[in-house]
Amino acid sequence: MMRPMYWDVVEVRPEPDYCLFVRFADGTQGHLQLSPDELTGALAPLRDRRFFESAFVEHGAVTWPGEIDLAPDAMYERVKQGTPAEAR
Repeated sequence: MMRPMYWDVVEVRPEPDYCLFVRFADGTQGHLQLSPDELTGALAPLRDRRFFESAFVEHGAVTWPGEIDLAPDAMYERVKQGTPAEAR
């Protein structure tokens, strides 16, 4: 069994307006605001708010049905670079 990486997501909570609360394996946590402009191509189904709200964690990544996921290392960097109100 592989050891989790510090950027592995251990908790996700969808919030209004395409925002995700995420907590990572190292305890870093914060909010990740997605823009509808980012939700193109394979991510286009996430524009449906009900579908967006079906997010869950699988293998350390925020995932949706249909094998849609977000890269946890990129999410980690965005949360770490957030303002104090966005990342703790």
